Amino acid sequence: MKIDWDVPIRMGDGLVLRADVYRPDGAGKYPALLSYGPYGKGLAFQEGYKTAWEIMARDYPDAVANSSNRYQNWEVVDPEKWVPEGYVCVRVDSRGAGRSPGYLCHNNARETRDIYECIEWAAAQPWCSGKVGMNGISYYASNQWRAAAAQPPHLAAICVWEGWSDPYRESGRHGGIACSFRKNWQDMQVKTVQHGVGTRGKKNPNTGELVCGPETLSDEELARNREDMWQQFLTRELIDDYYLERTADLSKVTVPLLSAANWGGQGLHPRGNFEGFMRCASKQKWLEVHGGSHWAPFYTDYGRRLQLDFFDHFLKGKANGWDKQSPVLLNVRSPGERFVLRSEQEWPLARTKWTPYYLDPKGMQLTREAPGEAGALTYDPMGDGLTFSTPPLRGEMEITGPSALKLRISSASADADLFIVLRVFDPAGKEVLFQGALDPKTPVAQGWLRASHRKIDKQRSLPYRPWHTHDEKQPLEPGRVYDLDVEIWPTCIVIPAGYRLALSIRGRDYEHDDAAATLSNMKNPMKGCGPFTHDDETDRPPAIFGGKVTVHFDEQPHVLLPVIPMN
Repeated sequence: MKIDWDVPIRMGDGLVLRADVYRPDGAGKYPALLSYGPYGKGLAFQEGYKTAWEIMARDYPDAVANSSNRYQNWEVVDPEKWVPEGYVCVRVDSRGAGRSPGYLCHNNARETRDIYECIEWAAAQPWCSGKVGMNGISYYASNQWRAAAAQPPHLAAICVWEGWSDPYRESGRHGGIACSFRKNWQDMQVKTVQHGVGTRGKKNPNTGELVCGPETLSDEELARNREDMWQQFLTRELIDDYYLERTADLSKVTVPLLSAANWGGQGLHPRGNFEGFMRCASKQKWLEVHGGSHWAPFYTDYGRRLQLDFFDHFLKGKANGWDKQSPVLLNVRSPGERFVLRSEQEWPLARTKWTPYYLDPKGMQLTREAPGEAGALTYDPMGDGLTFSTPPLRGEMEITGPSALKLRISSASADADLFIVLRVFDPAGKEVLFQGALDPKTPVAQGWLRASHRKIDKQRSLPYRPWHTHDEKQPLEPGRVYDLDVEIWPTCIVIPAGYRLALSIRGRDYEHDDAAATLSNMKNPMKGCGPFTHDDETDRPPAIFGGKVTVHFDEQPHVLLPVIPMN
């Protein structure tokens, strides 16, 4: 293949971005796959994300087979596998990152405009057929929602692989509670490859050039050249123009779409993939859901074949049967990381039996029958909270879809943060943990809500997915009882007979009893929530969020579960 390094792309405001272009050696015009992001196009996957690479190579050998892996880059396609298929791979360093100068500010309107202009630039090149697709994981996926909503004329298809669409609900503030991930993410994954790090940064192993540009700026200059994203999230508790600017208008997404979610991605991506699939205006759209790590399934033969069939159909016009592919493809999960591929026609599944399981304080049970007694239970938010469990199941039970919890609480203070956890226990009483997108040991599903953010939009809410407006704070009167609806993100699990399903109500992040895991690109050891913790005392002052919380049982609190009939 031919490689053009640091190709200049001039933006409408005069700034020049830099892109690497990998293209077929032969003459002709080819469709382009474009990615735009802040992780440094010259930083080798193996060096920048060492433990992630080693885990992928160990657990998914096909992901790294049949390639020299010289051009592997975090969360974007391997050109050695795509260029021979007749695609041009265009990697753009986002404004202010890697080899591209400018002010580093994530996901704003300027970035969306940059992507629009990069797509149109690629389509006009002599090597391009005029059709451009976008593909990539996480950052390289989430910005596709906004790019597609901007409707660049030559964007022909997008593959959103584990990418959020709503920066408030899915990234910055879960249920109104600030998620510390963005603070650590910017420190460890973005500042390290900011344009101007220069000689203090890495070198591109293929060109010998500095990953972060030829100039070396002082720490003060670098700080002036970037937005402090964490401070924006921390100081903006309610949805305002800052978040709205970074939220895709899904009603304007009309291009063919493949949305790929991960059951284990609780805390960042999967909600965006499900909501994006359901709410986008595209007439040709598909949803795929898998397990495994956040990065590896994208590179495996399974993931790459899925992407290739999709893009071959829409960027090359191949009659490969993709148009007959079922709209929904689920890897249905069982304990032990066992998956069965199943085709479906819609999401949520039409045959779902939305089943209430009631919280019974007598015996701390989850039961199909509403408890006769009322009563109340109080817990310390800094402890393990309350856990309600079904009896051992008499037969298999499949839960696939979103869930919602109806609850009545009072607090000893002016607010309360609720952390809701769906869990599975084996017949011996040991919790069954599952591979998360980043954390290798996670519970089945999670939901969050700050009680002062309980206001919902009744028109946008669904019985299984309440929609909180986050536009008004409604403090609690200590001791007064309030109704809450808590969204629990979609999940999938086939629970074997003899196992138990449990629901925990807590005042802090879930933590399992097993040893914590680590990744080289993550700041803290992971104890069940991965890096998606909620531990900032500025956002959660103990004087308020340490007050005892009481759950009231006078109006039959229950969790609505998506039970799928067993054939």
